[in-house]
Amino acid sequence: MQLGGKLLIAMPGMGDPRFQKSVVFLCAHSEEGAMGLIVNKPMVELSFSDLLKQLGIARAPGARDIRVHFGGPVEHARGFVLHSGDYNSGSDTTLRVDGRFGMTATLDILEDIAKGQGPADSLLALGYAGWGPGQLEGEIQDNGWLTCEAVPEIVFDPADTAKWERALRTLGIEPLMLSSAAGRA
Repeated sequence: MQLGGKLLIAMPGMGDPRFQKSVVFLCAHSEEGAMGLIVNKPMVELSFSDLLKQLGIARAPGARDIRVHFGGPVEHARGFVLHSGDYNSGSDTTLRVDGRFGMTATLDILEDIAKGQGPADSLLALGYAGWGPGQLEGEIQDNGWLTCEAVPEIVFDPADTAKWERALRTLGIEPLMLSSAAGRA
Protein backbone atom coordinates (compact mmCIF):
# COMPACT_ATOMS: atom_id res chain seq x y z
CA MET A 1 0.00 0.00 0.00
CA GLN A 2 1.67 3.22 -1.21
CA LEU A 3 0.02 6.32 0.24
CA GLY A 4 2.44 9.15 -0.59
CA GLY A 5 0.55 11.92 -2.39
CA LYS A 6 -2.84 10.74 -1.07
CA LEU A 7 -5.25 12.31 1.40
CA LEU A 8 -6.15 10.79 4.74
CA ILE A 9 -9.66 11.60 5.93
CA ALA A 10 -10.26 11.24 9.67
CA MET A 11 -13.23 9.07 10.55
CA PRO A 12 -15.76 10.30 13.13
CA GLY A 13 -14.49 7.81 15.73
CA MET A 14 -10.93 9.19 15.62
CA GLY A 15 -9.75 9.02 19.22
CA ASP A 16 -7.27 11.91 19.01
CA PRO A 17 -9.11 15.28 19.13
CA ARG A 18 -6.22 16.98 17.28
CA PHE A 19 -7.23 14.98 14.21
CA GLN A 20 -11.01 15.36 14.48
CA LYS A 21 -12.39 15.98 10.96
CA SER A 22 -8.84 16.36 9.66
CA VAL A 23 -7.70 16.03 6.09
CA VAL A 24 -4.02 15.11 5.93
CA PHE A 25 -1.90 15.31 2.79
CA LEU A 26 0.68 12.51 2.94
CA CYS A 27 4.02 13.88 1.78
CA ALA A 28 5.88 10.61 2.30
CA HIS A 29 5.03 6.99 3.08
CA SER A 30 7.37 4.01 3.22
CA GLU A 31 8.23 1.01 5.37
CA GLU A 32 9.96 3.44 7.76
CA GLY A 33 6.71 5.34 8.44
CA ALA A 34 4.74 8.28 7.11
CA MET A 35 4.77 12.07 7.24
CA GLY A 36 1.89 14.36 6.38
CA LEU A 37 0.42 17.82 6.80
CA ILE A 38 -3.09 18.67 8.00
CA VAL A 39 -4.51 20.91 5.26
CA ASN A 40 -7.85 21.98 6.75
CA LYS A 41 -7.05 23.50 10.16
CA PRO A 42 -6.07 27.17 9.77
CA MET A 43 -4.29 28.95 12.60
CA VAL A 44 -6.42 32.02 13.23
CA GLU A 45 -3.95 33.48 15.75
CA LEU A 46 -1.06 33.71 13.25
CA SER A 47 -1.04 35.30 9.81
CA PHE A 48 1.55 34.96 7.07
CA SER A 49 2.42 38.65 7.47
CA ASP A 50 3.04 38.17 11.19
CA LEU A 51 5.25 35.18 10.50
CA LEU A 52 7.30 37.08 7.90
CA LYS A 53 7.84 39.89 10.42
CA GLN A 54 9.00 37.37 13.05
CA LEU A 55 11.46 35.89 10.55
CA GLY A 56 12.70 39.30 9.36
CA ILE A 57 11.57 38.71 5.77
CA ALA A 58 10.50 41.82 3.85
CA ARG A 59 7.28 41.59 1.92
CA ALA A 60 6.96 43.21 -1.50
CA PRO A 61 3.92 45.42 -2.10
CA GLY A 62 1.15 43.35 -3.63
CA ALA A 63 2.72 40.00 -2.72
CA ARG A 64 0.01 37.46 -2.01
CA ASP A 65 -0.86 36.13 1.39
CA ILE A 66 -0.86 32.41 2.12
CA ARG A 67 -2.75 30.65 4.88
CA VAL A 68 -0.97 29.33 7.94
CA HIS A 69 -2.22 25.93 9.16
CA PHE A 70 -1.78 23.63 12.12
CA GLY A 71 0.12 20.94 10.23
CA GLY A 72 0.15 18.39 13.02
CA PRO A 73 1.23 17.73 16.58
CA VAL A 74 4.94 17.11 15.88
CA GLU A 75 7.51 19.97 15.89
CA HIS A 76 5.10 22.94 16.07
CA ALA A 77 7.89 25.47 15.55
CA ARG A 78 8.92 23.94 12.22
CA GLY A 79 7.30 25.21 9.03
CA PHE A 80 6.50 23.32 5.85
CA VAL A 81 5.14 24.80 2.63
CA LEU A 82 2.97 22.41 0.65
CA HIS A 83 2.81 23.74 -2.88
CA SER A 84 1.97 23.11 -6.50
CA GLY A 85 4.50 21.22 -8.59
CA ASP A 86 5.52 24.32 -10.56
CA TYR A 87 8.00 25.44 -7.87
CA ASN A 88 11.53 24.25 -7.26
CA SER A 89 13.64 25.92 -4.59
CA GLY A 90 16.76 25.64 -6.71
CA SER A 91 18.73 24.39 -3.72
CA ASP A 92 17.49 20.78 -4.02
CA THR A 93 15.41 21.12 -0.84
CA THR A 94 12.02 20.54 -2.41
CA LEU A 95 10.48 17.12 -1.87
CA ARG A 96 8.72 16.20 -5.12
CA VAL A 97 5.70 14.23 -3.98
CA ASP A 98 4.43 13.87 -7.56
CA GLY A 99 4.02 16.15 -10.56
CA ARG A 100 1.22 18.12 -8.90
CA PHE A 101 2.64 18.59 -5.39
CA GLY A 102 5.88 19.47 -3.71
CA MET A 103 6.89 20.30 -0.15
CA THR A 104 9.65 22.70 0.83
CA ALA A 105 10.76 23.33 4.40
CA THR A 106 13.41 26.04 3.91
CA LEU A 107 13.23 29.83 4.18
CA ASP A 108 13.89 30.38 0.47
CA ILE A 109 10.30 29.51 -0.45
CA LEU A 110 8.95 32.02 2.09
CA GLU A 111 11.32 34.65 0.70
CA ASP A 112 10.16 33.88 -2.86
CA ILE A 113 6.48 34.12 -1.90
CA ALA A 114 7.15 37.38 -0.03
CA LYS A 115 8.76 38.77 -3.24
CA GLY A 116 5.63 37.88 -5.21
CA GLN A 117 7.27 34.85 -6.77
CA GLY A 118 7.08 31.21 -5.74
CA PRO A 119 4.52 28.52 -6.50
CA ALA A 120 1.11 29.18 -8.01
CA ASP A 121 -0.62 27.43 -5.08
CA SER A 122 0.63 26.93 -1.55
CA LEU A 123 -0.19 26.66 2.11
CA LEU A 124 2.09 26.92 5.12
CA ALA A 125 1.85 24.33 7.87
CA LEU A 126 3.43 24.62 11.30
CA GLY A 127 4.16 21.15 12.62
CA TYR A 128 3.44 17.85 10.96
CA ALA A 129 1.76 14.50 11.52
CA GLY A 130 4.08 11.51 11.74
CA TRP A 131 3.67 7.75 12.05
CA GLY A 132 6.23 5.06 12.82
CA PRO A 133 6.65 1.84 10.82
CA GLY A 134 3.27 0.13 10.37
CA GLN A 135 1.45 2.61 12.63
CA LEU A 136 -0.57 4.36 9.91
CA GLU A 137 -1.51 1.05 8.27
CA GLY A 138 -2.80 -0.13 11.66
CA GLU A 139 -4.87 3.04 12.14
CA ILE A 140 -6.39 2.61 8.67
CA GLN A 141 -7.18 -1.05 9.42
CA ASP A 142 -8.81 0.04 12.72
CA ASN A 143 -11.13 2.38 10.80
CA GLY A 144 -9.40 5.59 11.92
CA TRP A 145 -8.78 6.92 8.41
CA LEU A 146 -10.12 6.70 4.88
CA THR A 147 -7.86 7.45 1.94
CA CYS A 148 -8.55 9.17 -1.35
CA GLU A 149 -6.68 10.77 -4.22
CA ALA A 150 -5.26 14.20 -3.46
CA VAL A 151 -6.41 16.83 -5.90
CA PRO A 152 -5.16 20.44 -5.87
CA GLU A 153 -8.77 21.70 -5.95
CA ILE A 154 -9.30 20.27 -2.46
CA VAL A 155 -5.81 20.66 -0.98
CA PHE A 156 -5.43 24.36 -1.88
CA ASP A 157 -9.10 25.35 -1.58
CA PRO A 158 -9.37 28.45 0.63
CA ALA A 159 -12.58 27.04 2.16
CA ASP A 160 -10.75 24.97 4.80
CA THR A 161 -13.90 23.94 6.67
CA ALA A 162 -15.34 22.31 3.53
CA LYS A 163 -12.31 20.11 2.74
CA TRP A 164 -13.30 17.18 4.99
CA GLU A 165 -16.74 16.85 3.40
CA ARG A 166 -15.39 17.42 -0.12
CA ALA A 167 -12.76 14.70 0.35
CA LEU A 168 -15.40 12.25 1.61
CA ARG A 169 -17.63 13.02 -1.36
CA THR A 170 -14.82 12.09 -3.78
CA LEU A 171 -15.33 8.56 -2.38
CA GLY A 172 -19.11 8.79 -2.83
CA ILE A 173 -19.65 9.11 0.93
CA GLU A 174 -22.13 11.52 2.46
CA PRO A 175 -20.65 12.78 5.77
CA LEU A 176 -23.98 12.47 7.62
CA MET A 177 -24.07 8.76 6.83
CA LEU A 178 -20.81 7.98 8.67
CA SER A 179 -20.82 6.24 12.02
CA SER A 180 -18.12 6.37 14.67
CA ALA A 181 -18.58 2.64 15.33
CA ALA A 182 -16.57 0.10 13.38
CA GLY A 183 -17.57 -3.47 12.70
CA ARG A 184 -16.01 -6.70 11.51
CA ALA A 185 -17.58 -9.30 9.25
